Amino acid sequence: MAALASSPSLLHSSSSFNSSSTPSISPVSRISLKFPSSSLSSSLSISPSFLAFSLNSRRVSPNSYSSTVVQASGAVEKKKVLIVNTNSGGHAVIGFYFAKELLGSGHDVTVLTVGEQSSDKMKKTPFTRFSEITGAGGRTVWGNPADVGKILEGEVFDAVLDNNGKDLDSVSPVADWAKSSGVKQFLFISSAGIYKPTDEPPHVEGDAVKADAGHVLVEKYISEIFGNWASFRPQYMIGSGNNKDCEEWFFDRIVRGRPVLIPGSGMQLTNISHVRDLSSMLTLAVQNPAAASGHIFNCVSDRAVTLDGMARLCAKAAGSSVEIVHYDPKAVGVDAKKAFPFRNMHFYAEPRAANEILGWSATTNLPEDLKERYEEYVKIGRDKKEMKFELDDKILESLKVLVAA
Repeated sequence: MAALASSPSLLHSSSSFNSSSTPSISPVSRISLKFPSSSLSSSLSISPSFLAFSLNSRRVSPNSYSSTVVQASGAVEKKKVLIVNTNSGGHAVIGFYFAKELLGSGHDVTVLTVGEQSSDKMKKTPFTRFSEITGAGGRTVWGNPADVGKILEGEVFDAVLDNNGKDLDSVSPVADWAKSSGVKQFLFISSAGIYKPTDEPPHVEGDAVKADAGHVLVEKYISEIFGNWASFRPQYMIGSGNNKDCEEWFFDRIVRGRPVLIPGSGMQLTNISHVRDLSSMLTLAVQNPAAASGHIFNCVSDRAVTLDGMARLCAKAAGSSVEIVHYDPKAVGVDAKKAFPFRNMHFYAEPRAANEILGWSATTNLPEDLKERYEEYVKIGRDKKEMKFELDDKILESLKVLVAA
């Protein structure tokens, strides 16, 4: 089964609203999926009720943001910032970019990475590039975040970002230390994965979340103990230094002339952001703590992409063609989570709160960013690395699709 002959376009436009108006029926933002050369057309309309965090209700009126929107100002106050950084997974690169951006803006930065500097995990990016942090005047230390008080004994920070914990057991020791040591602002990297599936995508700040999710309990806890806090919910990301496959999964197959296997129709929408957008959003929160305080931000770019579209964009970046094969995971007897790097469903959020509160704008440009990512992919020699695609082969065998040797 080959790729669709015509590729859909995703059009997004947002109607502005008057922040002084009373909450009533608002203009809508419309997301339209249009299919050229096809009679198929669908659209979703979603009210732009920009939403702040509340323990009782996660939906509030648009005018709740009016007093905190960031205004243009003069010189930025220098801050002393601690980043508690995970030692694995896709989020480690967030702390790396955030540290470099803060340093570039004149702030004082310490990065506390989980574990030991001598561990095998530190032999991977972004950790192998920590000299870029120290070379810019930052400091890197290692240890157990639960011992942060001992590791950084006597030090006082203006802001702390926990980019490690996923539950209260791992975050509360850092949060409690931060509270007792006089930290003025506490930031937390949460996840857009905590949203409940919705019939009205995209996910916006204030949509229903899974009440028992670890990230949700952390958000509730920090909202109760800190006067100034904010939480950031990222999705998928790309960028140099990331050690979790995203675009690489597609490149691995495209450069070897293999089909790209996508579960379902391939029309599922997702959000893939360049990590520089995540770090710039976090930096704005540090530099404008009063505006960011008490808010949850979808830490994502402002464009969605279809799963088929991601495959085609990767192929274009690599200067190649691509054969897309769709399959039903249940019919072929595979776990889609193991066979494919993204969720097999519509899963994307919009950064409405960051746009409105922080004055933030996304810079992610997938067609261009993927070209840069492919250049690095080739530079490190991954295009020549021997690989096995056993799960792909199992799916193709079930579908009776032949692959050229």
